[in-house]
Amino acid sequence: MSHAARRIKQAFPRWSSYSPALLLLLVIAAIAVWAALAGPPTEAEVPALDPMRGAALLVVGLFAGFLGGIIGTGGCSVMLPAIHFWMDYPASMAVGTTLFAVIFTAASGGYGHLMRRNLDVRAVLWLGGAGILGVGLGSWLFTLLAGHSELLGLILGLVFVWPAARMIWQGVLERGMPQRQGNIVPGPAWGKGALGFAIGIVTGIAGLGGGYALVPALIYLFRAPVYITMGTSLGTMIPLAVVGGGIKLAQGYVAVGAGLLLAVGTVFGAQVGAAAIKRFQPTTLKLIFGLYFLYVSIKFITAFAGISIW
Repeated sequence: MSHAARRIKQAFPRWSSYSPALLLLLVIAAIAVWAALAGPPTEAEVPALDPMRGAALLVVGLFAGFLGGIIGTGGCSVMLPAIHFWMDYPASMAVGTTLFAVIFTAASGGYGHLMRRNLDVRAVLWLGGAGILGVGLGSWLFTLLAGHSELLGLILGLVFVWPAARMIWQGVLERGMPQRQGNIVPGPAWGKGALGFAIGIVTGIAGLGGGYALVPALIYLFRAPVYITMGTSLGTMIPLAVVGGGIKLAQGYVAVGAGLLLAVGTVFGAQVGAAAIKRFQPTTLKLIFGLYFLYVSIKFITAFAGISIW
């Protein structure tokens, strides 16, 4: 084999590892073309997508993808409050738009874990299959709440209490997650199905991908190995986000342009996070973002009470 051929062969694995991200970017581009041909959205309440707002959406997506690549979440917990509180997207549109963006984050991360065999396929089928049913029910409940933005904000605030408490607990009181060996998620299939159904309902209502609840539930309730948990969580998010995001797109609760910009940011951010994971202390990051999520929760809840905090 010639020297040039050897160099091409050595370079190919590096390029092939980025093929899922490139494929997702092509899908995003195709959806952008479709959205442009379909014309502007009918929702007058959605803010205009000017260059400054577009750049901000890219940065938010990049940051969300980076965090997800390090601590194993889809990024909704970062994107949803950012575009609702600081970019003036209504709560119902923020829910649908961020869930739509998570389709691409979960697909990128889930594929990577599948290729590394950090994923229990059987558990994903039970969690995701039952989760789809839950998403359907949650999406129906969401339509009842969409016209009541204050009540929807209260529900979002209560949902954010869990990831805040979880991250602060792990950042302050735990030296690390329990390390277990194995390549499957133990426990009965009905238990995984029940968990997936419950997560699906919350996903349909609140638009959060579910990683904030799936990761601790699989570790502490099912005693699953941490690395299998991360991959299984992202794999489960794919059908939940596809179905939930698709339903909200059909219902008109997705700002497509904003969602695509978030998606581009998350795809790149996830790659950066995966590459930089060893440079950060996960417990420190969890403490920082746990405090941030607690602030977001308080902001949603106080807004329901008519109290505005910055």
